[in-house]
Amino acid sequence: MLIPVLLFALGLVLLIKGGDWFVDGATGIAKRFHLPDIIVGATVVSIGTTLPEVMVSATGALNGQGAMAYGNAIGSIICNTALISAISVAVNPGPVNTKTMKMPVIFFFASAVIYAIAAYVLGEFPRWLGFVMLAIFVTYMFLTVRQGLNNPETAHEEEEPSGKPKQLWQELLLLIVGAALIAIGADLLVDNGTIIAQKLGVPETVIALTFVALGTSLPELVTTITSLRKGHASLGIGNVIGANIFNLVLVSGVSVTLAPFEVPVGNTLFGINSSLVLDIPLMFGVMALLTVPALLSKKLHRWQGIALLCIYAAFCVFQFAL
Repeated sequence: MLIPVLLFALGLVLLIKGGDWFVDGATGIAKRFHLPDIIVGATVVSIGTTLPEVMVSATGALNGQGAMAYGNAIGSIICNTALISAISVAVNPGPVNTKTMKMPVIFFFASAVIYAIAAYVLGEFPRWLGFVMLAIFVTYMFLTVRQGLNNPETAHEEEEPSGKPKQLWQELLLLIVGAALIAIGADLLVDNGTIIAQKLGVPETVIALTFVALGTSLPELVTTITSLRKGHASLGIGNVIGANIFNLVLVSGVSVTLAPFEVPVGNTLFGINSSLVLDIPLMFGVMALLTVPALLSKKLHRWQGIALLCIYAAFCVFQFAL
């Protein structure tokens, strides 16, 4: 038990340092090419912080653990929205740029509808759906980058005092090394955290929806907190929204393309698969609570963050009580 605990702690240290370097590299590149922080967060940063989910879900699918890939995607979205973005909103509410936020939100809900159709209507995730998801990912990346290039005036919504400017290769190195440390750290946390959880008698389905989802979402959490500390709140929120899209179309797309699987049945609620009754509706609900008021009022409110944190706490308690 001592070795898993030590490796768990090492993973946490790597995550924190990797997140620091990753944000520095991302914001440096954003300023260099006059891109909005929220666009960089929704593309480059989201890909980097979603790598752990890709690795965990793809490995689970190839090993015949469809429940891990399925539960991790949904659980990560709930965690990203109701915990990670909630912390950002509760600590630092403020105005949002609806122009750059609108498209990622539309892509998320469109992707979520496709995911829900597969779960409720098909009852499975066939390989052709994996290709559709990956095509959506490519389309989203293309349109998001084009939008960022066409809206340079929003690039410097949040500035911090600039020190000695870095070279492009230094910023890219920070980005790559930071992403590597984040991936390694998250892997250590998930693997050893799962061992610790299993030794404590936690069920596998609960581990996938809560512990593994939280573990693979730690890069987003680290990036969001680091972004807040460095004065780049939009980078953190953009990262969360982008990561949620990638969980649906990149993480699930890769997993389904490699190894199609049926909708797994873990716990039941009212005699029905709990993921269909609770998890998927909650995924839609928390994203609506985060994004709809922001788009309507053009700002994020502290009450949203507090409400989302309460929802996530209740979700975790309910999962362990099932």
